[in-house]
Formats: sequence, structure tokens, C-alpha cells
Amino acid sequence: MSTATTSSSRTGAAAAGPAPVAARAAITRAAAGIGLYAGAFGITFGALAARSGISLTQAVALSAVMYTGASQFALVGVLAAGGSHLAGLSAALLLGLRNTFYGIPVTRILRPRGWHRMRAAHFVVDESTAMAVAQPAPRAGRYAFWATGITLYALWTLGTLAGALIGSGIDTSVLGLDAAAPAIFLALLWPQLSRERARAAALGAAVVALGLIPLAPAGLPIIAAAAVAILAGLPPARRRHEMQGQ
Repeated sequence: MSTATTSSSRTGAAAAGPAPVAARAAITRAAAGIGLYAGAFGITFGALAARSGISLTQAVALSAVMYTGASQFALVGVLAAGGSHLAGLSAALLLGLRNTFYGIPVTRILRPRGWHRMRAAHFVVDESTAMAVAQPAPRAGRYAFWATGITLYALWTLGTLAGALIGSGIDTSVLGLDAAAPAIFLALLWPQLSRERARAAALGAAVVALGLIPLAPAGLPIIAAAAVAILAGLPPARRRHEMQGQ
């Protein structure tokens, strides 16, 4: 075996092997920081849920089973305003549709098989997706997805429990957490904007979302913007498949 072949094999093995310890440590720290935000945000949700008439068990079950903050806030918001359960569920499903689009890049990174697809789907949220796609290597992306998804899930659920126990005793208006969610998501995606194609996709999605806000129901502009971003990323995927076929 030649030296060049050996070097190439080692390089390939390094790329396919586990993420370096330093990279894993950085990812773990980032996931922990996002998890702390999720826990605080979960406290807000739990308190709002309690004030809207949802029981402690129902609030915790929503976080454990639904596990998508925007949809949960939409549901309790409609109920708190006196809307029907059907209207609340419709709003929650509309906002939850955006996670369907996240499944495309996440599937490319995780490549789950069989029942593992269902397990992975439960942890597909904004932050876990952003952390996964921001990594330079697939193995690091997989570690980032699971580290972020599981950390957020645990702290979000515990935060919901704490908030529901506190109930109306917390003043959620002074926490300023509605600005924290988009801010942290933007910070995660900012490195991706160094690429020209990513900037074009982001600009197109922003134009579509801003144009639809005064015209479409709440939640639809986000879904339309996500669709623009996904469509912008499809041509490179087709070209990669063609190259693999050749």
C-alpha cells in the first residue's frame, strides 16, 4: 500500500470518525447555553399555560409530547383569549408545519433508518437544526443535533413544570424572552451567511415573510419563508446526486 493511499485512508477515517474532543466540548457548551434559555422560556410557557386554564399535567404533557415552543404558545394564547380548542390546535399545527421543512437538511445529516426516524423527528426544532447544519462535518452535525435536542427537551420540560407550579405568581412581561428566541436563532445561523447562496436564500425568505405579514394569517409567512429557503437548497442536492451517479 502506498504512502499516499495510507494518508488518504487516514484522512477519510478522520472525517468519518467521531468529532474531535475540542469540537464536542464547544458544541456541548453551546447546547448547554441554549438549554438554559429554553428552561427560562419553558417557565414562561408553564406560567402562561396555568393562567389560561390548562392544568399542570396538561402543560407538562404538551411540552413532553408536542415539544415545539411556538406551537405551544399559539395554543395557550388562543385559549387564554377565549378561543376554542379547535382554533388553538389549528394555530399550533400551522406553526408546527415549519418543522417539516427542517426534516430535509436534518435527514441528510443524520440519515436515520426505520424507527430511528420517528425518534429523530421528535427532536427536530429550530435550535437543534441550526446547530446541526452549522457544523463543518456530518459527524459533528449529528453530535450537535442530539446534544442540543436532548438538552433543550429536558430543560424545556422541566421549565414548563416549574412555570406551571409558579402559575400566576410570575410576571412574564418583564423577562423579555420573546426577543431571546429569534436572537439566539439568528446567532446560530449567522455563520452560514458567509456564503453567497445562503445570503440570497435568506434575503428571499425575508422578502416573502415581510410581504405576507400584512396579508396572510399568523404563521403562514414563516412557513412560506421556510419553503423559499428549502427550495433554494434543492439544486445543489440534485447536482450531488448526479455526481454520485456518475
